[in-house]
Amino acid sequence: MAKRHYIPVTADVESVSDNAKALIRKTVRTALEAEGVTLPCEVDVLVTTDRAIKKVNKEQRKVDKATDVLSFPALELHPGEKPTAADADPGTGLVPLGDMVLSWERVAAQAKEYGHSRSRELAYLVTHSVLHLLGYDHMDEGEQKALMRAHEEAVMEKMELKR
Repeated sequence: MAKRHYIPVTADVESVSDNAKALIRKTVRTALEAEGVTLPCEVDVLVTTDRAIKKVNKEQRKVDKATDVLSFPALELHPGEKPTAADADPGTGLVPLGDMVLSWERVAAQAKEYGHSRSRELAYLVTHSVLHLLGYDHMDEGEQKALMRAHEEAVMEKMELKR
């Protein structure tokens, strides 16, 4: 039997349900599959508050504000580049892709702002983060951003969570 991805989801917010955690895991798996990543990977996820993500953002990025999602890649990949067996941890056999931190408050607020479900917003932010872990970026307003958005929407379509 093939080894599966390892996606531990920790929540320090009581209202994060088991269904939300399952959706996070499903979204990570779907995004990795959509990107052609076949090796078993590890992605660690923390669902937290605006206050806590603001603290992480300030400590790690020197940005003193809350945000919706933070991504901390373990590998230096380029868009479309896949991890290799050489990237796997010899002890676990898993490729450590990195960590993501999600603000549960932002999930709720942005779902309301954009007029869609919390599930769609949560899956979108998780997909966005997975793509960052795989080397995608959107800091320019041009080609890179358009490429990332197209990949995000493809995953949302696979998950039947289109706008």
